[in-house]
Amino acid sequence: MSADILLPLLKSTFGFDDFRGRQAEVVGRVMAGEHTLAVMPTGAGKSLTYQLPAVALAGCVVVVSPLIALMHDQLRGARAAGIRAASLTSVDADFADTRQAYRDGQLDLLYIAPERATGEGFRALMEARAPALFAIDEAHCVSEWGHDFRPDYRLLRPLLDAFPGVPRLALTATADKHTREDILVQLGIPSKGLVLAGFDRPNIRYRVNPRIGAARQLSAFIAANPGPGIVYCPTRDGTERMADRLAAATGRPVAAYHAGLDAERRAQVQHDFVASEDGIVTATVAFGMGIDKPDVRFVAHAGLPKSIESYYQETGRAGRDGDPAEVLMLWGAEDFARARMRLGELPEARLAGERARLDALAALVETVECRRALLLRHFGEAPPENCGNCDNCLDPPKQVDATVLAQKLLSAIYRTGQTYGAAHIEAVLTGRRDDRIVSRSHDKLSVFGLVEGEEARLIKPLVRTLMAREALAITEHGGLMFGPAGRAVMKGEVPVMIAEPPARRGKRAARGGQATNPVGDPLFEALRATRRELAAEAGVPPYVVFHDAALRAMASERPSTRAQLAQIPGVGARKLESWGDAFLAVIRQF
Repeated sequence: MSADILLPLLKSTFGFDDFRGRQAEVVGRVMAGEHTLAVMPTGAGKSLTYQLPAVALAGCVVVVSPLIALMHDQLRGARAAGIRAASLTSVDADFADTRQAYRDGQLDLLYIAPERATGEGFRALMEARAPALFAIDEAHCVSEWGHDFRPDYRLLRPLLDAFPGVPRLALTATADKHTREDILVQLGIPSKGLVLAGFDRPNIRYRVNPRIGAARQLSAFIAANPGPGIVYCPTRDGTERMADRLAAATGRPVAAYHAGLDAERRAQVQHDFVASEDGIVTATVAFGMGIDKPDVRFVAHAGLPKSIESYYQETGRAGRDGDPAEVLMLWGAEDFARARMRLGELPEARLAGERARLDALAALVETVECRRALLLRHFGEAPPENCGNCDNCLDPPKQVDATVLAQKLLSAIYRTGQTYGAAHIEAVLTGRRDDRIVSRSHDKLSVFGLVEGEEARLIKPLVRTLMAREALAITEHGGLMFGPAGRAVMKGEVPVMIAEPPARRGKRAARGGQATNPVGDPLFEALRATRRELAAEAGVPPYVVFHDAALRAMASERPSTRAQLAQIPGVGARKLESWGDAFLAVIRQF
C-alpha cells in the first residue's frame, strides 16, 4: 500500500501529517507482509506501527501484550481514535461477544496476553479467521538474555508458525545486541528484518547523585518538576514510608504501590495516577510496565536499579509525549554491597551475565563523562561524547586523583582488622579520638590522623566508588573489607579518579525544559480544565482526549473553525467530531 493511501489514514485517524523516525519503514514492511523486529525507544510511537495497519489492512491485527493494564490503556486510546478494538483477558466480561465479533470480522485490533494466546482455544479462533498481523509487544520477554524473561513468550512460536502467510511484528524498546539476536531466533524473524531505530530519548535529562538523605533530595527534585511522576523504591515498606514523607514535604497527592497491597487498592492507585495531572506514585519496580501514560514528567530511583536495561525501561516511562522530562537516580555504597551479595545466590550459568550488568551500573554512577553516551554505548550505539542534557554535561564535575587517598583508606581498613564500618574508618583517618577508637588503641596506628583538610571530604564518595569497583566489600556485620580489586588499588597498580563532591547549594532553580510547558497561560489552563471535564465524562484519562502538545498548539495558533482545528497535530477525525466544538468554544472566549 502506497504512502498516498497511508498518509491520509495517518492524518484522519491519528491527526499526524507524517511518520516519525523509523515508523514509515516498519509500517512499510508490515504492509508488504514481511516479518520484522522493531527496536524503538519508548515514546517513538511503537503502537502506531500496528494500529495504522489495523485500519489499513483487511482483517484484524492481533497484539500479544504482557499486562492487562497496558492493553486496556491502549484500548482506550485506540477506541478514542475510532479504531474497533477489544481484548481477551481474565477481567473482560464480554469474552464471548469479543470472540464472536472477531469471527464476524468486526474488529480491527484484538489484544491478548501470551498465556492465553498459546492455548488451543485461541488457536481455534485464529483458524476460524486468520489475522492480518501478529504483533508481539515487549518482545524482549521472549529472550532468556533479556532482563524481563517470561516463559509464556517462548510458547508463541508454534502459533506464529501455524499461520506462515501472516506477517509478524515484534516490538521492544529494551534489547542489547545479544537479546536482539535471540528475539529474532525465538520468533522466527530473519536478521534482515531488524529495524533498529536507536535508544536515545533526547527529551529526558539524566541525573545521578549519591544518596545523602533520600526523602529530602526527592522532595527538592519533585518541587522542581511539576506534573505526574514515579518514585521507585527498593522495598515494599520503603514505598509506604516514602509516600508519607513526600506527601508531607511536597503537599502533592502521593500513593504507594506494591504487590503486598490488595488488588482493589492497587487498581485504585493505578487508576488515580493515570487520570491525574500532578499525582505521584512511590512504587516497587512492578509498577509501570502496564502504564501507557504519556505525560509522566519525572521518574526517580531511591536506590540502585536492577540493571542498565531495567533502568532504561523504568526511566523510559517519563516523557513519552516528547515533552521535557527529568530522571534522577540516588545510590549508595550499600546498594552495591547488597547486589553483590545476591550474586552469590545465583546459579553459575547466570553469574557472569549478572556481574557484567552490575559492573555496567557501577560505570554509570561513577562516570564523570556524559551519562547518555555511556547508556547508549551499552546498547551498541556510537553517540556523541556530549549530549548537553545530563548532569555531567550541564555541570561537568571536576575530577580528583584519589589514588593516594584510596591507599590510605585501604590501609586503615586493613590495620583495623577489616571489621569496622565507614564512619569508624573515617574517624581514624581524620584523627578523632572517641572512646571506641581509644579503647581499641586505633589512635596508636600509623594511619591515625593521616587525612586532613579538603582531603577528608573525599572519604565518603571514595568509599562509594571503591564499593562500586569491587575494591571494597561489606562484611556480614556491616564492616568494610577488601574486595577482589582491593589489593591492586592498595598497591597503586590502578589509578582511582573520582568526581569532586559539589559544594552545597541553595534551592535549585527550575530546569529550563519547563519553559516549553506554558503553565500560567490562561488559555492553556482553560483548555486543560475543559480536557479534564471531557475526560471525566468519557471515563478516560485526560491524555486520551488530547496530549499537552495538542493543547499548546491550540493555545498558540488559536484555531476558530473545525477545519483549522483539524490541522493541529494529534487532532484526528474521531476526536474532532467528539470534542472539537468544546475546545473551539473555549478558544473563542480568549
